[in-house]
Amino acid sequence: MANYAHPETLVSTDWVAQHASDPNVRIVEVDVDTKAYDEGHVPGAIGWAWSSQLCDTVRRDILPKEQLEELLGSSGISNDTTVVIYGDNNNWFAAWALWQLKIYGHKDVRLMNGGRKKWLAEGRELSTEIPKPAAARYHASGPDNSLRAFLPQVQDALEAGTYAFVDVRSPQEFTGEILAPPGLPETCQRGGHIPAARNIPWGKACNDDGTFKSADELQALYASEGVDGTKPVIAYCRIGERSSHTWFALKYLLGFNKVVNYDGSWTEWGNLVGAPVEKGKAAVSAKA
Repeated sequence: MANYAHPETLVSTDWVAQHASDPNVRIVEVDVDTKAYDEGHVPGAIGWAWSSQLCDTVRRDILPKEQLEELLGSSGISNDTTVVIYGDNNNWFAAWALWQLKIYGHKDVRLMNGGRKKWLAEGRELSTEIPKPAAARYHASGPDNSLRAFLPQVQDALEAGTYAFVDVRSPQEFTGEILAPPGLPETCQRGGHIPAARNIPWGKACNDDGTFKSADELQALYASEGVDGTKPVIAYCRIGERSSHTWFALKYLLGFNKVVNYDGSWTEWGNLVGAPVEKGKAAVSAKA
């Protein structure tokens, strides 16, 4: 598929239509909530709400291992199930779910290229029936925290200058003109970006139909900002969901060996006492 490094991590809408009823395949729609899913989804797909089912809302973290095992088992997913995830916003939240499943060691998890947007645009069948799969037993490994960046790692990387930082938010968020996209609740005390970060909005990786651009186009996009795989990469956004989309593109489509998602992202860094911040092109002190 478009000369990607790991084409097996993407499937087409045609593939999903042909395999959705396979006993060893589980299709999952992941959205910020399940309203869109309730209105109509890929027949046979399970619905997961990102905001309540894929986050520890008390600790602001990914799901604990035991909760992930419970979610997958109740969704009829075992360790050898092929899981295909899709969602709204060109697979923002689907990519978050894939990232989390990879942290816990699921071997065969893929994205439906183009997500919900492409399925609807093609006029494919929708269902409002909610499947009730037989419960399965799931045993997670990990967590493999080499796929994510915690604050101390980000601070050390910034100090050493050994990482490429990719800020995938909008230009207005990157410069500090706005703190968050309109209508979204998670915010910060200060606008701007991590010093030396390059602004490559996540949406630039997508075609108009929601599918990923070709490997050559992606390579040119990131290389134009000096992100060519020669340095390890830390991707971040506001709360980690958009940056998981970029993490997927860099790791699985371009094959970068060392790329991590900083899911604390700007709502952590922008609220941190003493953290260096840049607005636009000019650095500002932590007291600004």
